[in-house]
Amino acid sequence: MIKIHNLGFPRLGENRELKFALERYWRGEIDQPALDEIAAEIRQRHWRLQAGCGLDFIPAGDFSYYDHVLDTSAMLGVVPERFGPLTQPLGLDTYFRMARGRATDGQAYRACEMTKWFDTNYHYLVPELELDQQFALSSTRLFDETGELQALGFNPKPVLLGPLTWLWLAKSRTDFNKLDLLDRLLPVYGEIIQRLAGQGVEWIQIDEPILVLDLPVAWSSAFETVYHRLQNNAVKILLATYFGELNAHASLTCKLPVAGLHIDLVKGIEQLTHVLDNFADHKVLSLGLVDGRNVWRTDLDSALAIVAGVRERFKGELWLAPSCSLLHVPIDLELETALDETVKPWLAFARQKLSELAVLRRAVEEGTAAAEPELSASSAAIRSRRESGLGHNQAVQARIAAIDEAMGRRRSSFTVRREQQQIRLRLPRYPTTTIGSFPQTPEVRRVRHEFRQGLLSEQDYNQLMEQQIEHCIREQEELSLDVLVHGESERNDMVEYFGEQLDGVLTTAHGWVQSYGTRCVKPPIIYGDISRPSPMTVRWITYAQSKTGKPMKGMLTGPVTLLNWSFVRDDQPRSATAYQLALALRDEVLELEKAGIPIIQIDEPAFREGLPLRQSQWAEYLDWAGRAFRISASGVQDTTQIHTHMCYAEFNDIIEAIAGLDADVITIEASRSDMELLDAFIDFRYPNDIGPGVYDIHSPNVPTTEDIVSLLKMAGERISHKQLWVNPDCGLKTRQWDEVRKALANMVEAAKILRSAEMEGGVLP
Repeated sequence: MIKIHNLGFPRLGENRELKFALERYWRGEIDQPALDEIAAEIRQRHWRLQAGCGLDFIPAGDFSYYDHVLDTSAMLGVVPERFGPLTQPLGLDTYFRMARGRATDGQAYRACEMTKWFDTNYHYLVPELELDQQFALSSTRLFDETGELQALGFNPKPVLLGPLTWLWLAKSRTDFNKLDLLDRLLPVYGEIIQRLAGQGVEWIQIDEPILVLDLPVAWSSAFETVYHRLQNNAVKILLATYFGELNAHASLTCKLPVAGLHIDLVKGIEQLTHVLDNFADHKVLSLGLVDGRNVWRTDLDSALAIVAGVRERFKGELWLAPSCSLLHVPIDLELETALDETVKPWLAFARQKLSELAVLRRAVEEGTAAAEPELSASSAAIRSRRESGLGHNQAVQARIAAIDEAMGRRRSSFTVRREQQQIRLRLPRYPTTTIGSFPQTPEVRRVRHEFRQGLLSEQDYNQLMEQQIEHCIREQEELSLDVLVHGESERNDMVEYFGEQLDGVLTTAHGWVQSYGTRCVKPPIIYGDISRPSPMTVRWITYAQSKTGKPMKGMLTGPVTLLNWSFVRDDQPRSATAYQLALALRDEVLELEKAGIPIIQIDEPAFREGLPLRQSQWAEYLDWAGRAFRISASGVQDTTQIHTHMCYAEFNDIIEAIAGLDADVITIEASRSDMELLDAFIDFRYPNDIGPGVYDIHSPNVPTTEDIVSLLKMAGERISHKQLWVNPDCGLKTRQWDEVRKALANMVEAAKILRSAEMEGGVLP
């Protein structure tokens, strides 16, 4: 018997119901019982959907109010002292203080640091550890949700983030070996497993994705000790790995004392031979055959061939599953009623992916004739996509072939450019700016929605957008910011906006995916060769520049971020798609320059995110990713200043590649880490200008002038004050105007204090 299961499901609901409920809770419009009731309804709806797809096991514990890594920290009682005393069980307000720096009491806290979950666009909250860290079971949510699922008559498979992966992702402000905490940590994991066993659970899924990384010997060796200690005769453990291949860890992992192993065959098909060479027939082997991170339909014929090959060598029990949690894809393709009818059959969202598993099981167990209609439809869709000329553009291919080294190189060195740019821009020391977007109020969203629905004429829409742009400019001028932006009121999202205007790209109506907390995006679907049929931003930014005498910054999303934050075609190398995006953006950059825009920001927050998980593959990625950025940016004159923005990523190990982008100014997230991210810039001596973020825009807290001065002082200890810009961590679209005005006023005042201190002898207060 082959069983099918799922590693995790999207959390927010088809219509983002959880997002809106959480935001109402934070505003005090509903209480916790009402929030819990909405959350329970969403969970149960998702469980029924999965059960309807025929799953033998349904995950419990994959739901979260904010982040599953934070959930694990809360369950283990890992709450930094600044959030107040640890309570049993941990209160929801404490949880939200850790996540966003504020709960319903309105008091401000420094939120936990946030960074990317492996090489995805999902953000997790970084656990904070102390040398004397104590652990205690402090949340019952996993047990409660497991009980909910059982009460519905379904078979639960509770999901736990493994102890070694959780420790690996954690950080400490003091230097000690995190593995030394295992003796205190494992008893709590043992208590969790024992309690789940007491609920009658048959299987527990423990996720250890760090097994696909290059681990130090001490960490890989720790797995055997950990899983020997976590054995429990009353319950079986499925160890789940994903996002890559086990490689050197294959033999070790296969021999761990667990009842089952899940491997990702979408990202790591080559590992299958190594696993089969080492895996015992008395265990369960779970094959991740359906892509949990992209939206392309599974080639069921190829998947069946893989299963047949495995069955020839492996005589134990086989399970079939998505490659990883379906958290990274939208819920249901059937909600998309306006997609191109040629492309739509090529796609599968979460619901369709689970149905594919059911077809695979039926075909394996009963023969292909039993699943003939579904297999035929799959084959027809795969063939249609392969043979369609819809995604091929000879002109684009010719441009790619004509790329040369000169296209990726600025005319002069940064030193020369900086001098010419300063003559043109006349900026003060510690120039102040923002990252691009300003608050997207309900009014702004209403105008965009009505225009899309045909309820507003193009003339009226343009007029209302121009009013919003003027409003943003007046606000910035009153705040005395040095470099202005137009506010991006016309943009629904920094990636989707461009996807809507590029050929070879589709956008969806309901394809929501969680980025962090309540932040959701609809990644574009890149199905073919990419080109830019017309200007995408020039109209709005030139209008903005006409309304102010201060320098205006044109805002673009970079080629690597457009690539990494889209669902990308898988029929050509990602590098080829990146170069196509780069050429489209290069055209936009040159047109902005021609229109007189003196500063152009090409955002690359996903630059590090795309870094392969294995270090041996870094050089190739950094080469083509850096080249793609430079192609987009390097056609301009020396007097045009190029900015880029990066956020929520560690830079230490790729600092040379970041410098190699040769952006005149780089702005980065730094406030939550107390400028620790700037440590990478100390030894390397980063040559160009840097704007370390001093305002955490993912929190409703307003930083004081003193806070910002303190952060800039820390920054000045790491890099030259002559290189420093002053800016928030990221765009301001998710914030409210009253917060933004206060925060930016304090930021500008901090810059003035630094300028005065420099004039009076360089001593900061």
